[in-house]
Amino acid sequence: MNASYQMNDKTIHMGKISYVNASPVYYGLDNGLLPDWLKMVSDVPSVLNQKIKTGQLKVSPISSAFYAMNHKELLVLPDLSISCNGRVLSVILVSNYTIDDLSGKKVVFSQESASSASFLKMIFHQRKIFPDYIVGDVNNFKKVSELADAVLVIGDAALKHPWGQLFKHHIDLGQLWFEMTNLPFVFAIWVVRRSFANSNSDCVKDIHNLLLESKNRGDQHIDEIIKAGKTKLGLEQSIVKEYFNLLYCDLDDKKIRAMQLFFDSLFDQGILSERADIHFFNP
Repeated sequence: MNASYQMNDKTIHMGKISYVNASPVYYGLDNGLLPDWLKMVSDVPSVLNQKIKTGQLKVSPISSAFYAMNHKELLVLPDLSISCNGRVLSVILVSNYTIDDLSGKKVVFSQESASSASFLKMIFHQRKIFPDYIVGDVNNFKKVSELADAVLVIGDAALKHPWGQLFKHHIDLGQLWFEMTNLPFVFAIWVVRRSFANSNSDCVKDIHNLLLESKNRGDQHIDEIIKAGKTKLGLEQSIVKEYFNLLYCDLDDKKIRAMQLFFDSLFDQGILSERADIHFFNP
């Protein structure tokens, strides 16, 4: 790989989702592919969102809704996403009431969420439901269950805690979107800052190729990834295997269409102030 773009020997910082759902994409980079000029910064999606906005990261996975909110500053890297086509298990609304009965009730949103929170706000807006929103830490599942009428939980916390024991209703947002649209839902995508891509296209091309090769190796070692996920989450291996079977890390035409529909819906419901078009990095 040509290293002439190392920006005066400065390390390039790239985001990494800290949840197990991104493990297939990062398998190769975690196992020998990572070059010395590239540093991975691991965190939850909401933190990665802010770090790419401020320029602390040049390339990162981010919440798809956050891309829509900042689409003029970012370009999408092709063929990479965290998506589902129906159930997803790790993005859930748990509630003591049905969705339609949540007006005036306390709904806690995970502070780690952006796409899921935007989607749920869109649903509430469409159905003319007006909850009291609270953004907070949902990792202490017993404490939050005592404070809230409903909780939006994403990532590892949604998988490893027994939410069904604490709330009457359990709604999988991937399944809810599929029932509404018959389309996949794209929770996260990989992006590059436009300003960085414009002046470092060869570098971005190499990073993109590294990510694709890393994902390819992850696909080849999915059993190993499932075992690591079992250890991290403390769940039965069969549950972790089911979870990875429901996840998609590509970004095909159908998912792009679904993502554009999501963005258009956010605009139509007033959650976005302007329409967001999807623009890809193309060296």
